[in-house]
Amino acid sequence: MVEKDLEFRGININHLGMYFQELGANQVTDTLPFIFEAEEWSGQILSEEEISFTDIFKVNAVKVRFEAKDMDTLVRVIKNYRYKTTRIGG
Repeated sequence: MVEKDLEFRGININHLGMYFQELGANQVTDTLPFIFEAEEWSGQILSEEEISFTDIFKVNAVKVRFEAKDMDTLVRVIKNYRYKTTRIGG
């Protein structure tokens, strides 16, 4: 097994879970850590905290772990997950 941890900021934790499901995983747990399992990979939402940049500007930071049977699968899943988390500013 190979794994990689990432942190996503400013994205609702429920959306991050939904993205795992959209990629074909089933949710296994209902409390942190949220675990999502697919045939060749799994994802976990490990934690969520609030980060303050100023007294007014605060965002959430969510730690996510990806695990896969091999590096090719891990790279593919992370790439597809990152597409779902892309936010375009304007």
